[in-house]
Amino acid sequence: MNVLVTGGAGYIGSVCVEALLDAGHRVTVLDNLSEGHRSAVDARAAFVEGCLSDAAKVRATLQQSGAEVILHFAASALVGESMAQPGKYFRNNVANGLTLLEAAVAAGVRKFVFSSTCATYGIPDVVPIAEEAPQQPVNPYGESKLIFEKLLRWFHRIHGLEFVAFRYFNAAGASERFGEHHRVEAHLIPNVLKVALGQTPHCEIFGADYPTPDGTCVRDYVHILDLAQAHILAMQPGKQGFFNLGNGDGYSVREVIRACEKISGQAIKALEKPHRPGDPPRLVAAATKAINELGWRPKYPKLDDIVATAWRWHQRHPNGYAD
Repeated sequence: MNVLVTGGAGYIGSVCVEALLDAGHRVTVLDNLSEGHRSAVDARAAFVEGCLSDAAKVRATLQQSGAEVILHFAASALVGESMAQPGKYFRNNVANGLTLLEAAVAAGVRKFVFSSTCATYGIPDVVPIAEEAPQQPVNPYGESKLIFEKLLRWFHRIHGLEFVAFRYFNAAGASERFGEHHRVEAHLIPNVLKVALGQTPHCEIFGADYPTPDGTCVRDYVHILDLAQAHILAMQPGKQGFFNLGNGDGYSVREVIRACEKISGQAIKALEKPHRPGDPPRLVAAATKAINELGWRPKYPKLDDIVATAWRWHQRHPNGYAD
C-alpha cells in the first residue's frame, strides 16, 4: 500500500515509517525538519522536505506518492510552549492539518490515521480513562488536537473519509535503529537517562504532593513499537473511530526514576520542583477498545522493558541524531 507519513522524521513517525517498510508498504515522508531529523528517516522511504502550510507542496506530494493512506504525525507538541504561544499550536495543529485534510479528499485518499493525545481529556474524573470520557482540555495543545478530531468527524460525515484517531498516553522506548531525540526534551524517560549518561547532574520532579501513593504524578507509558503496530492495524479497511493507546498501568515519576536506575546501573539524582500548571495527578488509559476492535496486542507492556530499549538506544546515540 502507498502511505504518506507527515512528521515521519520525528520520534513516533520515524519508528512507524520503519515498521511500515518492514511490513512491505511503500512510504513517502513529508516533514519540514523543524523538529524532526533527516537521519531519522529510514533510507528505504522517499523523503520530501516541506511544510503542511504549503498547500501546493502537499497536493504535489500526494499526487506523486499515489498515497492511499495518510498517517498524520506532524504537530507542535509541547504543553508548556502551547500555554505561551497558543497561536503556533492552532496554526500548526489545526490550520495546517486542515490543508492536509482538504488535499487528501481531493486526491481520493481512502484512510486517514491521526496522532491525537490523551491531553484532549484534560483532568479526568475517572481513571482509567475510556474513550467516552468527557474531553475538557486544559491547554492549547490538547484543545488543538480536539479541534482536529472534530474536523475528522465532519470530513467523514460529509466526504466519507475513513479515519482512525489515536489518543496516545506517554510514548516511550525505542526500536533498534530509531529513538527519541527532541531539540527541546520534555519527556521524562530521556531526561532521566541523561543523568545516567552523565550529561546532566540531575533530573526534576515537578510536584511531590499529588494525591498519589508516593506524591508524584502517575502516567501510562506505551512502547513506540506498540504504537507503530496499532497504526498498521488501523490501516485496514473498515476500521474507524477514536482509540486510546496505553497499557492500562500507571507508573509514578519516582517509579520511572527507579526503573532507570535499575536498567542503567547508575544512581540518578532528582530535585523536586513546583507543580507545572495543568498537570493532572493521574493519567492511565483504558485501551480495551483498541484491543477488541483492532486486535492490538502490546508486546512491551512493562516499564522495565520500555526503559531498557530506550537505554540501549541512548547508549548507542548519546547525542541523538547527527543532524
